[in-house]
Amino acid sequence: MGIYPTPENLSEAQKQNIEAMMKLSHKAFEGIEKMVDLQLNAARASLQETSEKFKAMMSVKDAQDLVSINRDIATPTAEKALAYSRTIYDIASQTSSEVQRLIDAQIADANKRLVDALDEFVKTAPVGSENIVAMMKNSLTAANSAFDTANKAARQVVEMAERNMRAASETAPKSPKR
Repeated sequence: MGIYPTPENLSEAQKQNIEAMMKLSHKAFEGIEKMVDLQLNAARASLQETSEKFKAMMSVKDAQDLVSINRDIATPTAEKALAYSRTIYDIASQTSSEVQRLIDAQIADANKRLVDALDEFVKTAPVGSENIVAMMKNSLTAANSAFDTANKAARQVVEMAERNMRAASETAPKSPKR
C-alpha cells in the first residue's frame, strides 16, 4: 500500500479490520460461554448439595448431630468457593491472554503496514524529505517501545497477581478444620 491508498487497498484494510474484530469477538464469546457453563454447573451442584444438606438437617436427632452436620457443611463449602473463584480467575486470565495476543498481532501488523507505507513514500518523495521520514520512523519506534514497556509492566502485574492467587489457593485448603 503506497502513501496514497487506492480503493482496493482501503477495501483490503477494512476486510482485515473486520476479520480482526470477528476474532476478538469470538474469543470474548468463548470466555462468556465458559463463564456461563461454570455458573450453570455451580448452580446445579449447589441445588443438589442444598437438597442433600436439607435432608441431613431434617434427620438430626440431637445437638451432637447438628454440630457434626454444621462442621461437615462448612469446610467443603469454603473449599468449593475457593475452587470456584480459582476457576473464574483462570477463565478470565486465559481469555484476557488470548485477546491480548490478538491485539498484539494487530498492532504489529499495523506497524508493519505503516513502515511499508513510509518506505513507499520515500521512493516517490521529493529530495530532502528523508529526514522527515526518518523522524516518523523514529517516532514510531519510540511509540512501540513505550507500548512494549507498558505492556511488559502490565504483564508483570498480572503474573504477580497470578502467583499471589496460586499461593493463596494453595494455603487456604490447608487451614485447620474446626
